[in-house]
Amino acid sequence: MTTLYIDADACPVKAEAERVATRLRIPMVLVCNGGLRPPQNPLVSLVIVSEGPDEADKWIADQCGPGDVVVTADIPLADRCLKASAQVVEPNGEVLSLANIGPRLATRDLMQDIRSANPFQQGSGKGFAKADRARFLQSLDRVMVAAARVGWG
Repeated sequence: MTTLYIDADACPVKAEAERVATRLRIPMVLVCNGGLRPPQNPLVSLVIVSEGPDEADKWIADQCGPGDVVVTADIPLADRCLKASAQVVEPNGEVLSLANIGPRLATRDLMQDIRSANPFQQGSGKGFAKADRARFLQSLDRVMVAAARVGWG
């Protein structure tokens, strides 16, 4: 059966993901280090992992598999989930795949090297816009319907 896993610590689209999961009647799991209220929705559960770097990522990667969908902006986590045959959607709506994750990992590593070489460089991340939220809803809906076919079929 399909499950929607949310890398929830800094996810800006938790409410949108819950709407899609509820409409499709698919269980959703919020995974974080704490600080979230327990959900009221019976389809949504909260998993609080121990403090520490990447503990939520490790838990999600260990749990997900074929037919599941993971929402994360964490590229190394996305890579692990894709290798476990889960589908991955970023909060901006971009769908990651085995075909596009390699270049994304390389870019991430390059940018990390550049940032470490110039500690005074200001962040160049663009803000999260309404268009990103709309693109996320469309992408998640499409991916979840397809994943549910795999998870149930």
